[in-house]
Amino acid sequence: MHRNLVRHTRPDNRRWPAQGAICPRKGFPEPHLLKYAHPRIVGRLPVVATLEDLDEPSLKLILTQPKNALVKQYQRLFEMESIDLTLAEEALGAIARKAIDRKTGARGLRSIMEGILLDTMFDLPSLEGVEEVVISKEVVEGTARPLYIYSDRAGRRATRAHRRTSLATRRRGE
Repeated sequence: MHRNLVRHTRPDNRRWPAQGAICPRKGFPEPHLLKYAHPRIVGRLPVVATLEDLDEPSLKLILTQPKNALVKQYQRLFEMESIDLTLAEEALGAIARKAIDRKTGARGLRSIMEGILLDTMFDLPSLEGVEEVVISKEVVEGTARPLYIYSDRAGRRATRAHRRTSLATRRRGE
């Protein structure tokens, strides 16, 4: 075995090949390790890989493109209540930016979507005649409520936006 691979010794003088070999400060470069170490040993070493953060377009693709994309999952969930879910393109961008700001990447997209839609999912079964829910950028940012589109009994569609109002806003009469 190559002399650089046999670095550390145990108290009973038996040698441990490649112990700590992938740590840049303690070990040696990966090609050197792969060249001289036995494949079974290399396969058991822990691998550390650094990845770059995903950008906004990549996160938007993750939200919409895969077969099991989050947007498709939530649309299917709303379809069970016979309601269409629509997310504006700006809303998808805002969700992606929120994940970037939180430094959660793709794993954080589900919790962001859940935070946006949770109240709506609980409210919808008790609301009569809602045909569609529209999520805008303002909804993602927390400055507005989702837009509920109702169907009239005569077959026409009526819209009603639910907006957050605080006590201070009510007192001012706005």
